[in-house]
Amino acid sequence: MKHWHIDQMDWNSFDPSRVDPEIIPLVKAASVVEKNGLDYAQYLRRVFVGDPDFSKAAENWAVEEVQHGDALGRWAMLADPSWDYEKAFDRYRASYKIDADVDASIRGSRTGELIARCMVETGTSSFYTALADATDEPLLKAICKQIAADEYRHFKLFYDHMSRYLKREKLGVWARTRIALGRVTESEDDELASAYHTTNEPPGMAYDHQRCIAAYMSKAMGFYKPKHIDRVTAMIFKTIGFTPHSRWQKLAANVVYRLMQWRRKVFQKAVEA
Repeated sequence: MKHWHIDQMDWNSFDPSRVDPEIIPLVKAASVVEKNGLDYAQYLRRVFVGDPDFSKAAENWAVEEVQHGDALGRWAMLADPSWDYEKAFDRYRASYKIDADVDASIRGSRTGELIARCMVETGTSSFYTALADATDEPLLKAICKQIAADEYRHFKLFYDHMSRYLKREKLGVWARTRIALGRVTESEDDELASAYHTTNEPPGMAYDHQRCIAAYMSKAMGFYKPKHIDRVTAMIFKTIGFTPHSRWQKLAANVVYRLMQWRRKVFQKAVEA
């Protein structure tokens, strides 16, 4: 069941004078990634065959993800009337596909798969919170707050199922850490780069992963503040079995924030080059 509906948003509150041009490309890219949730749901149903409770939860999750994409896409067309959300999504689907024809998780276990999903929801929850905090445009702020709340609920959904499977599969803390950090590093894979390319670059332009991921990350990383990274690391610590809101977590948050600022500078130089 959806916790909100796209038609409940006050679309008349859109204020073009308050739109930050740096945010528009990120919203466009995010819209097609979110709308692709149905493919991920198919993958999860294959991985969790025989678990009807989780399969039902995954279906509900996917419906909310698609609504996220539709809301962001609708906003982006207000911000850039020349842009076509559905056409951009068709381009994205043609360039990036999820291999859903599986009979087991690529993470090695169902617990591992749920850890990876927790990492994704950690990233999206923090991303939309950061955008909501950064934008002065009232409609986008409201949309991002709704999506961020959904993503946090999704984190809890996957975390609860992970805890259930952890009792059976007995995945150790360091194995969980390896999976979690591995999924975090995948944020620079083709999913986001392809999304940026197909939503922001002209159809005739050849795809270049390094160019597109640099363009995306150089923008996205600039909206994160220390408080957002603190939340990210606390959620990661909780997922892998360490104590969140601890001295070590605060230290990790500081290191991660500094690393992100360094990486952003690297991406900015790549864009300028």
